[in-house]
Amino acid sequence: MEKYYRTNLKRWNELVGIHARSEEYDLEGFISGRSSLHSIELETLGDVRGKTLLHLQCHFGLDSLSWARLGARVTGVDFSDTAIELARSIAERIGVEANFVRSNIYDLPNALTGEFDIVYTSYGVLCWLHDIDGWGRIVARYLRPGGTFFIAEFHPFAWVFDDEDESELRVRHSYWHSADPEYYEGDGTYADMAAKVANRGDYEGQHSLSDVINSLIKAGLTVAEVREYPFTVDNAQLKFLEKGDDGYSRFRDQAYDIPLMYSVKAFKPFGP
Repeated sequence: MEKYYRTNLKRWNELVGIHARSEEYDLEGFISGRSSLHSIELETLGDVRGKTLLHLQCHFGLDSLSWARLGARVTGVDFSDTAIELARSIAERIGVEANFVRSNIYDLPNALTGEFDIVYTSYGVLCWLHDIDGWGRIVARYLRPGGTFFIAEFHPFAWVFDDEDESELRVRHSYWHSADPEYYEGDGTYADMAAKVANRGDYEGQHSLSDVINSLIKAGLTVAEVREYPFTVDNAQLKFLEKGDDGYSRFRDQAYDIPLMYSVKAFKPFGP
């Protein structure tokens, strides 16, 4: 996995600057007070004032800092040193206290101690991980007894389709996880499709919905709720989508009635 990790790290270190300048992330709007959070996570987690929150795979920390603005005591984690540097500088600029740690998911116990009231992660994070059961164990490791885990993520079923032919969706990729991730190469990024990048390649993997849920169960968590959504936060996810007034994107053709996102809420039980 070291080759995959190095390739993805180089690309994400480069993407930080592109994303920070993009309209999609609207960094200046965020600095002026805009929240980057969506109704799904806000309604599910509710009032976070005074709670400790660990944000896994936080990129350059806009969601992390949005939670901090709502009163949570936040720690954000990302494997990109460039992303963590920017997150710290944004926190300082807006005067919001947050802790940011540079680490990949699996090495996090070497860099961070303690337990949290909430462990949170969202939108386009699991495809970069090769060991979903290991991820579940990390989630459980950092969740205090009685604490809440929440993930909102793009639905793995939506990723089986190829949208290069704009006349129809066609099945191209397997729904199931494979030991070796797929290699993709090209310019552009979901935040700026016209961007030119030096590190054009990345490796991504697929994790079925059952893999994700079972990883949490095997790690000792109690799954309280699973939801699936016919809309997405990412308008660039497929070419067949259009953004609605509520900020979510849906298929223009209602015949494509498939899930685009899902969420899981789980708890860590108290003692035996």
